[in-house]
Amino acid sequence: MLEYQAYQCPYCGESVEATLDLSGGDQQYIEDCPVCCRPVLFELCTDGRDWSLVVRTEND
Repeated sequence: MLEYQAYQCPYCGESVEATLDLSGGDQQYIEDCPVCCRPVLFELCTDGRDWSLVVRTEND
């Protein structure tokens, strides 16, 4: 199950969109920002139909 979520890069502040795969349950992974190319840490929490996404720098 895929969802699309806009987020603000914690480095450059640009608004970008992520594709999230909710079928894998809770996840933590790093993707590079498509604008500034710096590593963004994604923390995806799923709970049934509800889910949340937190993005931050890899050093936070």
